[in-house]
Amino acid sequence: MKDIKLEEIKKYNESYDGNFKRRLMENVLKSTAIDVSVRISDKAKDTLHNFEVDIDTMSAPHQYSSGRCWIFAGTNVLREIVKKKCNLDNFELSQSYISFFDRFEKANYLLEAVIELKDVCHDDRTLARLLEIGVQDGGQWDMFVNVVKKYGVCPKSVYNETFQSNNTRQMNSVINVLIRRFAAFASRNKDNIELIRKEKEKVIASIYEFMCTCLGKPVEKFDFEYVTKDKKYNLVQDLTPIEFYDKYVGCDLDEYVSIINAPTKDKPYYNVFTVKYLGNVVGGKDIKYLNLPIEEFKELCVKQLKDGQITWFGCDCGKYGSRQDGIWDNESYDYLGAFDFDLKVSKEDMLDYYVSSMDHAMVLTGVSFKNGKVTKWKIENSWGTDHANKGYYLMSDSWFDNFVYQAVINKKYLSEEQKAALDKDLIKLEPWDPMGTLAD
Repeated sequence: MKDIKLEEIKKYNESYDGNFKRRLMENVLKSTAIDVSVRISDKAKDTLHNFEVDIDTMSAPHQYSSGRCWIFAGTNVLREIVKKKCNLDNFELSQSYISFFDRFEKANYLLEAVIELKDVCHDDRTLARLLEIGVQDGGQWDMFVNVVKKYGVCPKSVYNETFQSNNTRQMNSVINVLIRRFAAFASRNKDNIELIRKEKEKVIASIYEFMCTCLGKPVEKFDFEYVTKDKKYNLVQDLTPIEFYDKYVGCDLDEYVSIINAPTKDKPYYNVFTVKYLGNVVGGKDIKYLNLPIEEFKELCVKQLKDGQITWFGCDCGKYGSRQDGIWDNESYDYLGAFDFDLKVSKEDMLDYYVSSMDHAMVLTGVSFKNGKVTKWKIENSWGTDHANKGYYLMSDSWFDNFVYQAVINKKYLSEEQKAALDKDLIKLEPWDPMGTLAD
């Protein structure tokens, strides 16, 4: 390894002193955020919140200080069905109800994985990865499906938010200490599986009761009370969450598939992938992705939108975006002009070298075209209505190409070649693969 010489520092300083632009940018950055200082203002004409395909959707919800975006995106898809069936102006499904059982199932899933790995050393890469991540808010579409199929859904009005559901860090921390403590116990007693199983049951029971204390005991039966757009009052009594789903949502979630765009050499297109130890419900469906070229990926999203269905998708929301204006557009930022270096990296290299991966899920609700080509997309986010266009955001098509990784599509829109690929054997990726990151 080569160290840095003091003579080199001197050379760098001389180069900096002789560059007027860099010294000018120093003055700018002393009082301005980097992304604000490099944003190109004349791109505004290409980022108006007008769309050729624009599905009428409800008010954007707010996940507050929690990582439940994927649940909010999932319930945003389902609530549109309830809205149409019940003729409602606005409505929310309980994100907290789904989050309760997702977190509880994740705890059980992780405890079972710890038991399975009880014979490995504490610094085994797989075990260390699982314990480092622990139980957290984030998730993916198939995890949403697992919880909904097992536990159903309910209106937000009957299982509402609490301080802990909106501010989850401390709750998750307590749960993870219990799980990591159990991992140490399992390792010390690895030859006594009966003792380990008894301890596991104590831990999972403690986690359930702790979550009830934080979030409230999950609703088992409830009344659905609502008023339609034309002011008609309705009351349906004694529904279970499963009955509510069957009656007011009713769509077959198994008809939807996660497609991804991961242009890396280890993930050839037209194959299906899963990630080892990625899941929430033991015995639930596998987390499954069909990898497609970006052109086909986008074509499927457009088909679904044109048919009036909003689309769950996952992306890296931390790149080239303005939260206040509600615009994601990589071509609106000029780092090269400001700093004399280029931040452009291919999507393949971004995934392989930890530059980017999916970290947020939202819903596509619209799209626009120019000369037959997509120019921009409309997004329903879960950051409330105070930012962007009342909580609705915009992304350029270029940003989509680079930073969108996953979308959920009804199988009926897939080509015959794409459908055939779904029947291939699952290729199992390692737990640290970038496709295993969780949207939060």
